[in-house]
Amino acid sequence: MAKTSTVARSKKTPKFSTRATNRCFRCGRGHAYIRDFGLCRICFRELANEGMIPGIRKSSW
Repeated sequence: MAKTSTVARSKKTPKFSTRATNRCFRCGRGHAYIRDFGLCRICFRELANEGMIPGIRKSSW
């Protein structure tokens, strides 16, 4: 879980566009961010295992 101040800072419009950071909307994590879903890898896996993300299922072969 990211600090509240870090999440609040990332939501503000930055002075320069290159300073914008992508963060998971669920937990605020900045690393391992999946752009297509707006989630970090941990939240993505939790929601995928629960079947909450349409079109995603665990692969097995």
